[in-house]
Amino acid sequence: MKSGRRWCSVRLTRALAKLLRQAEAVMNGHSSAHSSLSRRRFIGIAGAAAGLSLLPGGVPAARARTFHWRGVALGADASIQIIHSHAREARRIIDLAVAQIERLEAIFSLYRPDSTLRRLNRDGRLSEPPMELRDLLARAAVVSEVSGGVFDVTVQPLWERLARHFAEQPDSDTLPELDGTLALVDWRGVRIDDHEIVFDRSGMAVTLNGIAQGYITDRVAELLHRNGVDRIALDLGETRAIGRSADGDPWRVGIPDPMRPSRLIGRLDASDRAIATSGGYGLLFDRGGRVSHLMNPRNGETAPADRSVTVVAGEACLADAWSTAFALMETGAVGEKARGAGLEVYLAGAEGTLYRVA
Repeated sequence: MKSGRRWCSVRLTRALAKLLRQAEAVMNGHSSAHSSLSRRRFIGIAGAAAGLSLLPGGVPAARARTFHWRGVALGADASIQIIHSHAREARRIIDLAVAQIERLEAIFSLYRPDSTLRRLNRDGRLSEPPMELRDLLARAAVVSEVSGGVFDVTVQPLWERLARHFAEQPDSDTLPELDGTLALVDWRGVRIDDHEIVFDRSGMAVTLNGIAQGYITDRVAELLHRNGVDRIALDLGETRAIGRSADGDPWRVGIPDPMRPSRLIGRLDASDRAIATSGGYGLLFDRGGRVSHLMNPRNGETAPADRSVTVVAGEACLADAWSTAFALMETGAVGEKARGAGLEVYLAGAEGTLYRVA
C-alpha cells in the first residue's frame, strides 16, 4: 500500500513539473499557437502549485469551506456551521452533533411525552437519573443561589397556571390568584444525588427551557472540538462560536429589537464566546401584550415585553440562564450581579437602542 501511495505522489509531482515547464515556455514566448497550455491556464496552475499541500499518501488537501446543518432543537430553529476541508468527514461530524442534540433533547424536553424530564415531573422522583440531568440541575442551582432565586427551574407550575388562565379567559388583563401555585415554586425543593432526583412536595415540576438550550450548545461545541473542528458557529436556541468564519472575520450575532424582533439593533462579536438573549416579547399570554412567559418565581410578575437582555459569557449554559434571570431584574441589579459574575451584559429597550450595562 505504501509503494502505491509513493507512486501516486511521484506521478503527481512529475505531472506538475511538466505543466510548469510548459507554462514557462508560454510565458517566454517559446510555445506554438497549438500549445495545450494557455496563459490563463498557467496562472491557475501556478497559483495552485504555489499553495499546494499534500496529505499523507500524496492526496492534495481540499480547500476549507463552510458546511451547514439546519433543523430544530428543543422546539426552536437551530443551525450548525463548521469550517472543514473534507466534505465526507464534515458530514460525519455533523451527524454526530445532530445525534448528540437528539440524545440530550430526549432527556430535557418538556414536549416529548417520553422524555426523562416528563417522567420526573409526572412521578415526582427519578431513579438512576442521567448524568447530564444531574449536572444541569446542579448548574441551575448555582445560578439560582447567586441570583437570589430569581432564576428557578421549578416555575413550571406557574407557567401552566398562567397558560390555563389566559386560554380560558383570553380577554383578561390581570394575573389569576397564584398563592397556591407559588407554594410549589422553590428550587431548593429539588433534591439530587447520584442515584435519585426527588421533589420535596407533591405538584412540583421543572422546566429547563431557560438553560437547556445553552447546555446542549456547549455539549455540541465540545463534541465538534474533540473531532478536530476548531472553527464553529452554533445557534441551538443560544449561540456559541469558536475560531473565525471562512473569510477570516469573527463570527457575529445580531441582537433583535424587542419591539420589532425582525429588526436588528446591534451586532456582537461571537468568536470564542457564547451569547444569549432573553425578553418577554418571545411569548405573550394576553392579548394586551403585558403578561409574558418569563416569570418571577417569587411573585408571579412577568418580564416586560419591551425590553431584552443579552449576556455574553464563556459558556452558553451560563449565558442562557443569566439572560433569563436578568430579564426579571431592575437595571441597577443587573449591572451589580453581572459584574460579580464576570459577565458582559447589554440591554435593549423600547426606544430601539442597545447599551452595555456591565
